[in-house]
Amino acid sequence: MKQLLIMLTLMQLTFVSCEGQTATPKEKKNTMSETKKNPVYSKSDSSKVNLSEEEWKKILPSDVYYIARQKGTERPWTSKFEKFDEVGTYFCAACGNALFKSDTKFESGCGWPSFYEPISKGSIIYTPDNSHGMQRTEVQCGRCKAHLGHVFEDGPPPTGLRYCINGVILDFEKAKETEKKYNENKG
Repeated sequence: MKQLLIMLTLMQLTFVSCEGQTATPKEKKNTMSETKKNPVYSKSDSSKVNLSEEEWKKILPSDVYYIARQKGTERPWTSKFEKFDEVGTYFCAACGNALFKSDTKFESGCGWPSFYEPISKGSIIYTPDNSHGMQRTEVQCGRCKAHLGHVFEDGPPPTGLRYCINGVILDFEKAKETEKKYNENKG
């Protein structure tokens, strides 16, 4: 019984260690086709997005809304992007803002996709997060202020930073050149 208690405590600490919140509640994950089209999603528009929580709730799938607007956290090692190694760009799933290039992604072992540098200075907003008895830095989308995750100072060179990001809040677009070369070599 004591070993079981210790194991459960360690599992809880794993959930809290990187993101600091418990896992996403069990619920059906919506896809964009099951919800209304997101009118603010754009990979080319850089204007700031300022919607009410009610408006966000109407246009985002429930799992994206939970992370982006309620500062939730997906369970570790569940993101499709955690072991993902395609070449391209990662975007905010809430608004389409470019966040990270794939060449800045690295395997951190924390259970969430990790990057050492954002795509630009304005793509990320940094805010203090003193929740859960910890002092951390939350990272939000620079366009819509969606919660992305946290940044830590234990990453690789050249920045020494580890952006620990919820995969649910990421969209990915494969690099066009890479896709073109792959298709040429395939045929």
